[in-house]
Amino acid sequence: MSRRVIGWAAGAAAAALVAAGGITYAVADSGDGPAAPRTPGADSADAGFARDMAVHHQQAVEMSYIVRDRTKNEDVRRLAYDIAQTQANQRGMLLGWLDLWGLPKVSADPPMTWMGMGGMVTAKDGSLMPGMATNTQLEKLRTLSGRQAEIFYLQLMTNHHKGGIHMAEGCVAKCTVGVEKRLAQGMVDAQQSELQVMAGMLKERGAEPLP
Repeated sequence: MSRRVIGWAAGAAAAALVAAGGITYAVADSGDGPAAPRTPGADSADAGFARDMAVHHQQAVEMSYIVRDRTKNEDVRRLAYDIAQTQANQRGMLLGWLDLWGLPKVSADPPMTWMGMGGMVTAKDGSLMPGMATNTQLEKLRTLSGRQAEIFYLQLMTNHHKGGIHMAEGCVAKCTVGVEKRLAQGMVDAQQSELQVMAGMLKERGAEPLP
């Protein structure tokens, strides 16, 4: 995998942050028009996406730092670092918006309720939302090293990105705060490009995504 390809994916991820623009304006940005500012409610798609994606992103950050300690391959380490940095920054934005809106960071409702999927997603062994790895899978990743760690990380992160894209597309469709919708679309674009990069990395290692 060339540095140029990975750099392009990282650039796309960074562009998602730039596209979000002005986090401090999120409280006043309810769309693309000049309508009066409106703070989202606690049960809105805007708040639900912010809460759920913050949790989803945190696991991606955790997995990425695990694999950086388990391999010396520069391409995988660079990709993992880019994912960790991008998703940590985005997570900060999402939690920051909840603070600005004066909304709780946790909810008694099941994850994905804001997408109309509350109760439809069965939490299993720490996997709370689509694409999330289980606790058992994370423990396995911590025991692997070298090529085996690289493959398993790429497999887990492929599923993680697919789940994240599904959630981000839900926000693009349902969220009302313009800056959050733009961040969500940036997530879709960046993670789709990273999926292509990871597919190539898996192929180079004679492996395929998990079923």
